[in-house]
Amino acid sequence: MAVVEDFGQDYGRAQVSACPACVAVPAAERIAALRADRAGRIVLSLPNAAGAQSISVVEAALQAVPGVVSARVNLTLKRASIEAMPQVTAAQLIEVLEGQGQEAHELDPGLLSVTETDRQGRELLMRLGVAFFSMMNVMLLSVAVWSGAEDATRDLFHWISGAIALPTVVFAGQPFFKSAWASLRQGRLGMDVPISLALILASCISVYETWMSGHHAYFDAAVMLAFFLLLGRYLDHRTRAVARSAAEELAALEVPRAIVLLDGAEVETPIAAVQPGDLVLVRPGARMPVDGVVVGGASELDRGLLTGESLPVPAGEGTVVSAGEVNLTGPLTVRVTAAGKESSLHRMADLVAVAEGAKTRYTSLADRAAGLYSPLVHILSFSAFGYWMWATGGDLRHAINISAAVLIITCPCALGLAVPAVITSASGKLFRKGLLIKHGTALERLAEVDRVVFDKTGTLTLGVPEPLALADQPREAVAVAAALAAGSSHPLARALAEGARALGIAPEAVQDLREVPGQGIEGLWQGRRVRLGRADWCGAKALPETATYLALGDATHGFAFTDRPRPGAAEAVAALQKAGLKVELLSGDAEAPVRALAERLGIADWRAGVLPAEKAARVAELSRMGKVLMVGDGLNDTAALAAAHVSISPASALDAARVASDIVLLGQDMAPIADAVRIGRQAARRMVGNFLISGGYNVVAVPLALVGMATPLAAALAMSLSSITVSLNAMRLR
Repeated sequence: MAVVEDFGQDYGRAQVSACPACVAVPAAERIAALRADRAGRIVLSLPNAAGAQSISVVEAALQAVPGVVSARVNLTLKRASIEAMPQVTAAQLIEVLEGQGQEAHELDPGLLSVTETDRQGRELLMRLGVAFFSMMNVMLLSVAVWSGAEDATRDLFHWISGAIALPTVVFAGQPFFKSAWASLRQGRLGMDVPISLALILASCISVYETWMSGHHAYFDAAVMLAFFLLLGRYLDHRTRAVARSAAEELAALEVPRAIVLLDGAEVETPIAAVQPGDLVLVRPGARMPVDGVVVGGASELDRGLLTGESLPVPAGEGTVVSAGEVNLTGPLTVRVTAAGKESSLHRMADLVAVAEGAKTRYTSLADRAAGLYSPLVHILSFSAFGYWMWATGGDLRHAINISAAVLIITCPCALGLAVPAVITSASGKLFRKGLLIKHGTALERLAEVDRVVFDKTGTLTLGVPEPLALADQPREAVAVAAALAAGSSHPLARALAEGARALGIAPEAVQDLREVPGQGIEGLWQGRRVRLGRADWCGAKALPETATYLALGDATHGFAFTDRPRPGAAEAVAALQKAGLKVELLSGDAEAPVRALAERLGIADWRAGVLPAEKAARVAELSRMGKVLMVGDGLNDTAALAAAHVSISPASALDAARVASDIVLLGQDMAPIADAVRIGRQAARRMVGNFLISGGYNVVAVPLALVGMATPLAAALAMSLSSITVSLNAMRLR
């Protein structure tokens, strides 16, 4: 059967793999080999990390450990990702951080879950409820004092208020006090230090006033301050939980236990104890706990959460499956190839978590700003206290109120959230659209792109042949060709048989089918010899396109084929062009199929017969005129992917191409590529917007606090509002 060389070059690349998500990162064996002489990854949970200053302190402490290659902190997720040589252990790093006053725990990035996040949310909500209950009771007592209670009655109500308020402040303020104490132990001023000082000052001045039988105590203000600070932190926690990261989405698919078959018995086993070669039973409705190959049973798999594709796929003996897929209709017996830390799902979660914690230009700017800003907070507060003590002739109460308001209102919480909240939100949204971000700076670089270069075969197309104008061929010829094609496993034969079936043309009755290696397939139809295959074997004139030929008596028919475009390819190209990007197609294929695809997708700039070195040179040339996004999948695209400003590869791409790219397209649909560029641009705008929000807040709020126009309670409301506004702004990505 004839196969024109320009079409068939990618057929030889076929490899047994799991779902597209499973090949989004290198194989487990390859990673194991690389880790033998390269740095490994350790992930630590930092439950008390608060404030942008924590980032620089933790990273500096970790990077000072011999053998640590790099350390990155994700403040939104409260995690540190460390690249370290094999001799460095998690226990060593935890000890180093504890010496800095920072609580740390080793975290398995492949078994991440929302459990810890939910626990923190419940704890904040519990403290918030206690603060609210106490606040309402203290307010009732305060109403009595405001209504005219005097002398002994007023003092009694003050003492009762204190008995309610002081334990409440101690309990409700623990998240702030613990964080502040950890910061002070390592000799720095974190963002919770001024908040804690404000709570202590408000409580102390209330005790002083009550002890001195003063007319006014501020227990109600102290409890309300704790309540609104907690409310702000809880709302911030919830908004960040809504913008849940892609790493957590992946981790939520992990199954903690598997049903292992041992001598015919079903044994529920922790996933960490499952070994390659084990047999695992996956019941209908259950999620796949391991990577493996189906050895028994038949069912359908839902891969939507991994690839974004909605249609289930059939699974039977020999089907390669991946952890995280859902078994829909029948029980499956799977022989394990990878489990736990070696599963594809684990490695994907690890990859995304690292990308979300990577440094960007905006992150570094926020770190430097927060590092300079934190000491300034305390200088301003103590200066305000000194000035108002002098200006009011020693009015301690007034001076402390202003000092506490300055401490609270200048807390750089919003600044610390400005960038991480956007990166986490954008990564999660892109993952849900079927794009896996491998490098943390990819979003920033996507925002700068002004031109896109596509490869053809395997990128804009599926590498699957599709018959052209089959309906225009004589119906009898198509029916005979379909009968011959049914006896061959060649890709063009399968495509021809499928095309005839789609047109509702039933195959003719052809006997004595015989395949001739290198030529095609022949048989007898109505007593005549008929052939389907190469042009010279069938006595036909070769077409310029990829084609196969039918010899039907004295007549010959040529069936031309094109490479089937990926779903969403035309939509992606149109959306990119509408966004103002220049689109170009570079392919090693012959001119005819490249021109046909370019015209079909509306790409005006295209080049055919381009060699790998010429692709890289063209991308380099375009890079001198702007910022290039390269989308490719083959080995011949690797140099071009590395030369581009940012790059994307389909999950079906070769390992070399995926390693060279910054983003992996998990599904077949190309439409998310346009979404990636759009969300990248939005993310850059949101980061700048968050800087302006946090800066504008301080420009307005700090002077008001310094001149005594903001009470500590109003300052707590303003500070909480600024942090929530930054988080909500990050969630506006769409």
